[in-house]
Amino acid sequence: MSKQTISAAASGTFLVGGDLPVCRLGYGTMRLVGEGAWGEPTDADEAKRVLRRAVDLGVNLIDTADAYGPEIAERLIAEALHPYPAGLTIATKGGITRQGPAKTEYVGRAGYLIQCVEMSLRRLKLDCIPLYQLHRIDPRTPLEESLEALARMQEQGKIRHIGLSEVTPAEIEAAEKMVKVTTVQNRYSLADRRHEETLSWCERRGIGFLPWYPIHAGKLLKAENPAARRLAEMAARHGASVAQLSLAWLLRRSPVMLPIPGTSKVAHLEENVAASGLRLRAEEWAAVEAAATA
Repeated sequence: MSKQTISAAASGTFLVGGDLPVCRLGYGTMRLVGEGAWGEPTDADEAKRVLRRAVDLGVNLIDTADAYGPEIAERLIAEALHPYPAGLTIATKGGITRQGPAKTEYVGRAGYLIQCVEMSLRRLKLDCIPLYQLHRIDPRTPLEESLEALARMQEQGKIRHIGLSEVTPAEIEAAEKMVKVTTVQNRYSLADRRHEETLSWCERRGIGFLPWYPIHAGKLLKAENPAARRLAEMAARHGASVAQLSLAWLLRRSPVMLPIPGTSKVAHLEENVAASGLRLRAEEWAAVEAAATA
C-alpha cells in the first residue's frame, strides 16, 4: 500500500454508543510526551506533525488523558488540530494522578473528577468531550460516587459518552446500573490476551473495546524474543512488519475492537495506519496466533 493510498478508513467503522462513527484504527497519544508519561515531548514539532498526519490519514479517533504529561498531550492536541475537523472524536480520561515518571495514584472522588472534566474541556478547547473515560476505578472511593459525577457532567452536556478502563465484566455491569458504558479500554494484544473474557462480554453488548499496549509494548518487536522471530518471518511473507501484523490481527479479532497504537514519529504512524489494509487467510491468522503464544 503506497503512502498515497494509506487510510484508516480501511479498518472499517464502529458506532460508539450507537451514534458516534469512528474509524476502528485510532491513535493513542501517551507516547507523544516524555518517558513514563511525564514531561514535555523530546520534539514538540514532530509531535504536532504526528497529530496532523493522523488526521490526514483518516484517523478520527484520538485517545488521550489528562495524566499524559500530565496535561501536555491534551494541550498538544489543541495546538496542533484546533479548530477541529468535522467528524474528529477526541477521547480523554481522568482519575489518575502523576507523582513522577510512571508513578501513579488513582483518585475517583466526585469533586476531583468534575475538575478533571472541566480542565480537559479547557485544554482541548471543547464545549463537550465526545468520549470521557474513567481512567481507573479508585478502590478508596465508591464507584457510585465516581460515576454519578460523570453522569452529572453528561447531563450538563459536557460529556457525550462515558467509558471505563481496566475493568472486569462484573465492574462494567455494576457501572451500567448508573451510566451507559459505551467503551472499555483494557490492556490487550496478540501476545497478551488477559482480558479475553471482558472483550467477549463487550462484543456481545456492542461496547467498543480499546486495547492499550496493542503491540505488547514492543516486546514482539525484539529479535531475542522467539515469538518475535517467528512472527517476523510470517510478516515478511506479506511485505509487512510485526507491528502491522499485530494491529491487523486485532482488527480481525472482533468488530468492536478499536486499536489505538501510539507513536511519536510520523513514519511509524504511517506504518501503523497501513496495517488496516493488511489481509490474510483464516489459516494464516491461526498460525499467527499460535506463533505469538507458543
